[in-house]
Amino acid sequence: MENRLLDLNASSDRLPDIDLPVDFFAWVDITPEVLGWYNIPCKIKAGIFVLCTDGELTATINLKECRIRKNHFIVVAPGSVIQFHDSGTDFRLSFVGFSSRFVGKVNLLKSTMDFFPVMIENPVLPLTTEAAGIYKDLFSLLHRMFTGDMLIHPEIQRCILESLLYGISGMYKKAESEDGNRRLSRGEEICKELLRLVMKHYARERRVSFYADEMRLSAQHLCTTVKQQTGKTVADLIAEVVIMDAKALLKSTNMPVKEISISLNFPNVSFFGKYFKRYVGMSPQQYRNS
Repeated sequence: MENRLLDLNASSDRLPDIDLPVDFFAWVDITPEVLGWYNIPCKIKAGIFVLCTDGELTATINLKECRIRKNHFIVVAPGSVIQFHDSGTDFRLSFVGFSSRFVGKVNLLKSTMDFFPVMIENPVLPLTTEAAGIYKDLFSLLHRMFTGDMLIHPEIQRCILESLLYGISGMYKKAESEDGNRRLSRGEEICKELLRLVMKHYARERRVSFYADEMRLSAQHLCTTVKQQTGKTVADLIAEVVIMDAKALLKSTNMPVKEISISLNFPNVSFFGKYFKRYVGMSPQQYRNS
């Protein structure tokens, strides 16, 4: 199993990229020995859902250190940077993942619109024993489907992913309502408001000055705060959302590249192509054909 779990692509001048070798992957009882390979920061290209079924461990997800314990549910969105640290005790994880290629066919952005900002800020969710038991049973069932002789049609895989997203959306909404009394720091409030505005306006606006004006902040203050809170620039956060939608349109529709560039408010298809290649490493058409 270990050789099939994740594909690692590393070079000396960039973070190792981790993806899945198949579109859909499910496994139970992942042990410390497996995750021991990833004790350096790695960029996750796949969409990954994890349930801690026993013990505890520490991980850093998008620069935030998280203590993961039994019955914690972890959402690792594509593009996340993660690093596993030494675990205090033996732990066991159940794992369901979808490759970057498959996620690109599903409009993940629109599926997670309501809770995407919260998911990025809080990738670890504590579950009740009952809820954790339900997800443990689900992951076990998906594991049996993956390792058995059953052919899992791509549409079934899509339904599994969308079902997980709907369930996770409900969990985040519940957690947010229960945590409503926690007072956010000013920096957290700024990042949360920025993500909300980006989700609303990304198809029309990519200027940092626009979001700074909407939030009644100077562009410098906004950029400094976001960098301190997330480790990313405002432009990079905007680009992540734009590129996620562009990938979904390229993979899940037959829209010409020119129409996609227009729908995302690029001045021309050439500018869109350069923007896309800057963040993805290939042209939109190459990505569609890959």
